[in-house]
Amino acid sequence: MAALEGVEVTGPINARYDEILTPEALSLVATLQRELGTRRKELLQARADRQARLSAGGTLDFLPETAEIRADETWRVATPAPGLEDRRVEITGPTDRKMTINALNSGAKVWLADFEDANTPLWDNMIEGQLNLRDALDRTIDFTDPKSGKSYALKADDELATIVVRPRGWHMEEKHLLVDGEPVSGSLFDFALYFFHSARRQLAKGKGPYYYLPKMESHLEARLWNDAFNIAQDTLEVPRGTIRATVLIETIPAAFEMEEILYELRDHSAGLNAGRWDYLFSVIKKFRDRGADFVLPERNAITMTAPFMRAYTELLVRTCHKRGAHAIGGMAAFIPSRKDEEVNKIALEKVTADKTRESNDGFDGSWVAHPDLVPVCREVFDGVLGDKPNQRDRLREDVRVSAADLLNVSATPGDITETGLRGNVDVALRYLATWLNGSGAVAIHNLMEDAATAEISRSQVWQWIYNGISTKEGQKITKEWVEQILDEEVAKIREELGDAYNEPRFNEAVTLFKDVTLADEYKEFLTTPAYVHFP
Repeated sequence: MAALEGVEVTGPINARYDEILTPEALSLVATLQRELGTRRKELLQARADRQARLSAGGTLDFLPETAEIRADETWRVATPAPGLEDRRVEITGPTDRKMTINALNSGAKVWLADFEDANTPLWDNMIEGQLNLRDALDRTIDFTDPKSGKSYALKADDELATIVVRPRGWHMEEKHLLVDGEPVSGSLFDFALYFFHSARRQLAKGKGPYYYLPKMESHLEARLWNDAFNIAQDTLEVPRGTIRATVLIETIPAAFEMEEILYELRDHSAGLNAGRWDYLFSVIKKFRDRGADFVLPERNAITMTAPFMRAYTELLVRTCHKRGAHAIGGMAAFIPSRKDEEVNKIALEKVTADKTRESNDGFDGSWVAHPDLVPVCREVFDGVLGDKPNQRDRLREDVRVSAADLLNVSATPGDITETGLRGNVDVALRYLATWLNGSGAVAIHNLMEDAATAEISRSQVWQWIYNGISTKEGQKITKEWVEQILDEEVAKIREELGDAYNEPRFNEAVTLFKDVTLADEYKEFLTTPAYVHFP
């Protein structure tokens, strides 16, 4: 590869990596990093400043300085782009070769091609994922399973899902690419490489470069993304407004700025998504040290009918449809089993109920994490939409949500039990061990776990310890007790897995779990210290 001044690739250049890491593509990444890197750091500091205010007893509210934007009834987001008019069922998953083919073939309208929570930021995953997306657009992708010998190939173009790429959040860096001696933003790295290699390929197919934007905490972060879009479009001489982005409302600060986020991205907006699992993580994280009023019951007891979750999802639908945007529902974590009919029956019932609630609330579509659930979600939304591509005309003017409604965490029904505590430890350990092996989406106990659900598990344990919470059975949750449970759960996992037990990875997972769960200071993200374990 030709050298670029101030740009250094420190990761290995394996077969075909030079097709992605071209001088021109890296030049775009470098331009974005140089123009936006300082603002990104300032916005991350603003997050820390807000956290300090919350920890000191502050609260969240709708912003007085942006009241005019919320009050102005006239503005709307861009009209739906080709391939995004109908989003009644979307499938999520990482960008490995097999998943790329299966997701595109799944019958879903949209595939969230994930470089974030369903992935791990291994260098190979990030570059090979870009190659897989480009190969899929060129129709040169295929895959043969080395174990079963089964071959996978793409269906006809008109049967494939629309690709929507999720880059990493603003807090993540890509340590294998340095610009002027500093690691680049993982967000800009993922965004720019896909845009450079795939924007014109997508346009040639009658669609476009589309994105899902994760983990934002303010409209100013949305403004940063909008500026990145304009710089990239101008650099490649692609008309402004070609990019379309759906924002995941998956932090509680962002819930108070939904309209402002749409406004900042209005020429590039494709809607908002109710990122329910990260949202729960955010609620725990932001109010982790505020006592019992902000302590949630154990994870599996929290449902979407909890008052604060209802307020959040109903406000999202109302906000989107008021501004002409799509409202996309969240992922049901239940996954079917092709071997256990009873597990399968329960999973299908729960997913059907979840999607029925969302479709009746006015959502235009929703997520699944497994191809077998695509027909389930589609059938539910077909029943509401019929031949209509969406229900954006349902304005939900009946919805009235206050700041107090969004913050009404204490009204959530459910208990904290020893079983729930052990479940959090077990899931976090299993997920971390698999994550360190390079897989970010993991089936554990018939649920699809990703980084967000692991974050909930470890954050709840930290919060329960910090606030001196006791289980329903009456035992106080302490560091010492959690360490005892940790040893016991590791022994159970070792016995269960037998020869498949990976001692080094589980040892690393235990160390990581202790670092993020038993430390005096809360760690903002699990994935940041975990990333250090990758070469």
